[in-house]
Amino acid sequence: MVRLLKLITKSSYICSIRTMSTELGPVASSITKKLKSSLATKHLDVINESYMHSVPKDSETHFKVVVVSDKFEGLPLIKRHRLVNDLLKEELQTGVHALSIVAKTPQQWDESDKVIENSPNCRGGFGK
Repeated sequence: MVRLLKLITKSSYICSIRTMSTELGPVASSITKKLKSSLATKHLDVINESYMHSVPKDSETHFKVVVVSDKFEGLPLIKRHRLVNDLLKEELQTGVHALSIVAKTPQQWDESDKVIENSPNCRGGFGK
């Protein structure tokens, strides 16, 4: 079962974490902390999609992040993705196998339907 946890703070920072358990793992915690502090996020979803892949239970190897920040203003999508990848360089070098990024400005987020499409199911890898 996938659980959705919503965290709301006084600074209007919103973070959702979808995971297989109610506890936030160390990788998801690190991703959340780095993106929140470095990008002053207006909205942040950290979604652990590892359960959709052929990995051990409670793995933290596949993530999708939905990041809304003023720091994306004027940046093309590729530079937004590079910024997120640079911030998460350590995680990407030490166990995160896949990172899907949705990076929007606050205006783009406000004008969107705020619906993030599900990632496709795993189509390969070990055990298939």
